[in-house]
Amino acid sequence: MKVLVVFDHPRRDSFCGAVADSLMAGLRSAGHLPEFANLRAEDFDPRLPVDDEPDWDDPDKVYSAEVLAEQARIVRNQAIAFVFPVWWWSVPATTKGWIDRVWNNGWAYGARKLKLQSALLIGTASAGPETYAKRGYDEAMRVQINTGMMEYCGIPRSHLELMYDVMENDATRHTLLERARQLGATWF
Repeated sequence: MKVLVVFDHPRRDSFCGAVADSLMAGLRSAGHLPEFANLRAEDFDPRLPVDDEPDWDDPDKVYSAEVLAEQARIVRNQAIAFVFPVWWWSVPATTKGWIDRVWNNGWAYGARKLKLQSALLIGTASAGPETYAKRGYDEAMRVQINTGMMEYCGIPRSHLELMYDVMENDATRHTLLERARQLGATWF
């Protein structure tokens, strides 16, 4: 299976970057073909210009060249994975802007939906599971991301994996990297 791995972190050499590497190693070990999209290194502009604004009266609107290139990248894959740090109980602004611009009306929702088979989202979190559960942040993120984005755009199967306590210690980080590798090898 071809899997687009969308990475969003200011530093490629971060722990989040190591999670992406482990995920891709797992994908390759299972015979999948990952394609890596580093939104920051590619300088993707997350702002929504008028050219890429949804046109509710025209589901066949042709969007900007930048968006068309991103849409082509999605189309050549069968599944998608996101690797990102959790900021303010959500994805970073660049990921949100990528979805806002690229997953547009008439292409990802509305008249047509995405043809991706599945989506895996891995969020690295500095807090522990008890912090997320205390106020329901984890469930709120699942509803927002899995239901409000992935399912809404036609992806029938999605999973948000929160990797907690990434700042804890080396043993915790090692366990989380192994979990990312395992997800790549088995989830798709």
